[in-house]
Formats: sequence, C-alpha cells, structure tokens
Amino acid sequence: MYWCKIARTEREFSEIAKLNYETFVEEIPQHEPDENGVRVDPFHNENKYIIVLKDQELAGMIAIRDQRPFSLDKKVGPVENLLSEDALSGKLCEIRLLAVRKEHRNGRVFFMLVSALSEYAYKQGYSAAVISGTIREQKLYKQMGFEAFADTVGTEDAQFLPMVLTRKQFEKSVAARLKQKRYSFYPGPVVLKEDIRTALTEEPVSHRSYDFSITLEKVKQMLLSMSKAAYVHLLNGSGTLANEAMIAQVKRLPGKGLILTNGAFGDRLVNQANRWGLTFDCLSYEWGKPFDELQISRKLEQLNYEWVLMVHGETSTGMLNHIEKIQELCKIHEIKLCLDCVSSFGSLPFSLAEIYLATGVSGKAIGTMSGLSFVFSNHKIEEDSTLPSYLDLGLYANGNIPFTYSSQVLKSLERALRYYMDEDRYTVLKNRYEQILTAEKNEEMAFLTPYGYPMIVTLKGEDSCTNMAEDASLSGFDLHFKSAYLSKRAWVQLSIIQPDFDEAWEKFRKWHLNYKEYQRRQG
Repeated sequence: MYWCKIARTEREFSEIAKLNYETFVEEIPQHEPDENGVRVDPFHNENKYIIVLKDQELAGMIAIRDQRPFSLDKKVGPVENLLSEDALSGKLCEIRLLAVRKEHRNGRVFFMLVSALSEYAYKQGYSAAVISGTIREQKLYKQMGFEAFADTVGTEDAQFLPMVLTRKQFEKSVAARLKQKRYSFYPGPVVLKEDIRTALTEEPVSHRSYDFSITLEKVKQMLLSMSKAAYVHLLNGSGTLANEAMIAQVKRLPGKGLILTNGAFGDRLVNQANRWGLTFDCLSYEWGKPFDELQISRKLEQLNYEWVLMVHGETSTGMLNHIEKIQELCKIHEIKLCLDCVSSFGSLPFSLAEIYLATGVSGKAIGTMSGLSFVFSNHKIEEDSTLPSYLDLGLYANGNIPFTYSSQVLKSLERALRYYMDEDRYTVLKNRYEQILTAEKNEEMAFLTPYGYPMIVTLKGEDSCTNMAEDASLSGFDLHFKSAYLSKRAWVQLSIIQPDFDEAWEKFRKWHLNYKEYQRRQG
C-alpha cells in the first residue's frame, strides 16, 4: 500500500538525501556529482518533508519551506509581485524537491503527494505554494493544479518553470478528482446519511405551523421512548446550552450540591456551576479513572446535599461513568441526580426514569446535525421569571414552542431517531465498538480506559501518538486530537459514529498496522 507521512527521523532524512541525489544530480543535472551519492539540501533544517512510502520503502518526497527568501525569490524577484490576489490571501510557502523514484512513477504517488501537500498547507494556513517545476513534467504539474506565473528559469540542461498552487486551483485539478476518499473518526460533525441530509434541503415550514407541531410531537415521543423520562424539552442550541438550562433549574433548588468530575466535560460543569453562583462541593478524580463510590457514599452520608451533578459519557477520555451505584446512593439519601448525557445519549440504551434532570443532543451518536439539544426531566417544570427566558425550561413545557426553530433540522432529527425505532442502531454501534476492542485485544492499540462505551475511544498518550494522527491525516484519516485537552496530553481519539465506519475502520486498521511496523523498523 502507498501511504504518506511527515519525515522526522535521521533514517528518513538519510533516505531523502539519497533520493535527492538520484533525482537532482543523476537524473536532472542541477548539481555537481558527489562520490557519496547523497545530497543534503541547503535548507534542510528549515524544510518540512512529506514522504510517500510503498509499504516500508520510500517512494517519493516533497519539501515545504516558508522562510524567506525563497529560492524562487532569487530567480525572479519577490514572488508577491507576480502572484494573483487569491494566492496572496494568506501565508506563502515554497515547494521544493518534488521527487518520485522511477519505479513508482505511475501518477498515483505524485497525486498522493500533492493531495497531502494541499491538506497540510491548508491546515497550516498557507494560501498558496510556489515551485520551480521541471519543464519535463509540465503536463503532470498542470494535472496537479499548478499554474505558471513567470518565464522559464535555470540552465539549458535543467530548466524550470515558476508555478503556483492555490487551494482553489487544486480543487479544480485532475489530482483533486482522483484523490483518495477521506475518512472521519471525529465525534462530530457527523457525515449525514442520504435520507437525513435531504431533510435539510426540504422547503422550510413555520415553527408555528401545524406540520411543525406534528413533527415536534413525534420527535418528543421518540426521545421519551428512548430515555424513559416523563418530559423532554427541546432547545435550539448545543449541548452546552442544554447544560446551562439544566444548571439554571439546579439553581432554583434550595440546598448545596456535589459535582463529580474525571474529565474535561466534568470540569466544564464545574465552571458553569461557578458562573451560576451555585453552592457546591467537588470531588475531582484522575481523568480516565472511575469515581470512588465508597468515598462518594461517605460524602453523601456526612453532608446534607440537595443535588449531585456529573457527566455520564465523558468524551474527553472515552469513559462511561456508571450511574447505577450513584443513582442508588442518591435514592437512599433523597438527593436529586442530574446528568450530562450529551455524548452517551443515543450511544447505548439506559433509563433516565429516576433521574432528576439530564441532557442530550441531536448530533454525536444520534447522527444528525448539531443544533438541537434536549433536557429530560421526571417532574413538570414551571416558568421562572428570574431566569433568562431562553434558558427557562418552563417556557418549553406543555407543548409550547416559545422560540424559532429550523424545521429542516427538526425533520433531520426525526429521521435519525427512526433508526432507533425501525432498526437497532444500538446494536450497530455496539458491533462497531467490539471491532475496536478486538484491535486492543490483539495488542494493535492500547486505550486509556477499560470503562468505555460505543461512541469514542482514546488511545493511550505517547509522544508519538499525535505524530501518528498527523500522518494519518496525510493518508486520508481524520482522527480527533486537536482539542486543547487532547493535545495537552498527547491523546488521540477514534469515534465510531460516522455512517461509513466499517469501511473506514477496515482501511485505517490496515494503515495503522503498516504504520506500527514502519515505526518499529525506524527504531
């Protein structure tokens, strides 16, 4: 298999120097011969190299550099004077040393290189890349999207044409049409199934219309069937908004509370509670480790708490916090248990029948657009004029539609929920999760916590983990690792909620095994 990565090791740099010599000394006589058969680029320490490998062997390379002056600046003057406004809309970089070994010059490697270059340059904020393209391969460069912006430079034996590539040019190119499919392992946004996506293109209807009220009632009934809660309130916003509305209700309670946290989203609940001025204690545990139920039991016995607030599915670690024991303790002490189920709701079946308040969202496991969130309750919520109106769940009760909603987003949610009614989406997600666990059992991967659930897993943090994720991106696999709480810990996550997961997982698993073997050989 062909695949891409960023060169980082001395062994890789040694192979690059050999390919550099083969291409730009022996094949294209641009430099003087050297008896060692290697050529280290003068800008080596400033270059970022993207390489293509055939299994374990170097097949091609390209170097990216953004330090001025560019080598082209020295040949044609400041390149800005010759480039279009589109090319100058952001940072510039220079591409050099585009080389592919002769036995791999089938077009595929060139296209993989330029596709990886486009992906890398876009994420680094470059608006355009300039290159001295050999006149021997003008047709190939044009297929990649490059366009000439100056006259030919160089010697009679080694002539080059100054060319530029922008994101827009690449997207119109032959290379873009032939580029490999990208696979997402993000926990959101979700790639939409056809029937769910078409709902977003339907003619909108008023949120005051009869048709809208019928759809809203269907959605509510399906959510109540899934949750076993008595009431559900639909809000126009993200899971954070739903949690704000939940905490606003907690604010109305007279007593002190306890917040449990063992991850980024538990910490966010603490932050939100502080902003609301709640009076509470906090039990904070190591990320990815379970709550100490004995400690919690003692805490609840010692102090007179009114409520407990916690995250059910902690996205930041991929951990499911088991609620059964805490629910039992809260029942014994007549404490109201409130849950953030933003990531867990829809990923596995569980009951909210004895929970005071809980939240969920339309995105993530349910599989449609983000934009709608839910607050479940088992008591009727009355209006409270002391709360911000948008967060007052009493305004949403009794079938009220207090504010504007998108009928298309609601319709897409209805279609997504149908997969829980007409098919067993829980089984689909469970089977996917078991595939991932098989990879751990086979020692292909190691996960942060054994207390996972069918939504997302976190690979154990190692220095090389984020490098792997960056390299996977160049090969067409988008892993979740850019969030601050992940990058700080060198954690990488794989979500299983995308509709093409089975295909994506099969290809990624093969890529990852090859990658591991390559890393082992690199030492």
